[in-house]
Amino acid sequence: MPRRVVLFDVGGPLDTEFAWEIAVDGAIASACGLEGIPIGQTELDAASDAAVEAHAPDAYAHMVETLCGGEPTTVARVRARVRAILSDLEVFQLRPGMDGLLDRLVGQGLRLGIVANQPARARERLERAGILRHFSALHLSGREGARKPDPSAFLAVTEVLGVAPADCVMVGDRIDNDIAPARQLGMAAILLRSGRHRRQGPRDEWGTADAEVRDVPGLEEAIGRFVA
Repeated sequence: MPRRVVLFDVGGPLDTEFAWEIAVDGAIASACGLEGIPIGQTELDAASDAAVEAHAPDAYAHMVETLCGGEPTTVARVRARVRAILSDLEVFQLRPGMDGLLDRLVGQGLRLGIVANQPARARERLERAGILRHFSALHLSGREGARKPDPSAFLAVTEVLGVAPADCVMVGDRIDNDIAPARQLGMAAILLRSGRHRRQGPRDEWGTADAEVRDVPGLEEAIGRFVA
């Protein structure tokens, strides 16, 4: 049976997060430097790869722990500095072509939802980007509480939409937070390889996406396979 609901993560699929990731890396390097830990791009890249490979729920926290050698007091100070640096940062880079794709999906009679580990203010970012209007249900962890990969985050949206998980396609950029939990619930899952987690690999059968894409045209074609 064709699936009639498409769920999106925010960071990665909708927001490219290029500027955000640059800012995060800069904040981590700066905070470590204040602790006398010199950090260059090589160290940042290695810490990022380690966090992704470990399927760390919080990649940034994992990076800080790696770069600080796991020393608890130093880790706590660096994490606090990073939070302070990023607290007022407002960046949202809509993926090119995404607005048109959302328009076309809605025009086909599909219903759209969001399941994202994002702060509550992400709603305003989506509105400023002009795409909030496309979505019938939103689950933002900063507002509702449950964080992916907790299945309740996905089920909260399906409940609002009045559909079963098997009626849904999930689009995300992380195997651990998006693909595996969605597939375990019976959703189809499309992996958009982009950003920090673009090289993340599966740990078990649930982590193998039903489709992998790298851009909006590829995503549109993949969604079409599940909703036709």
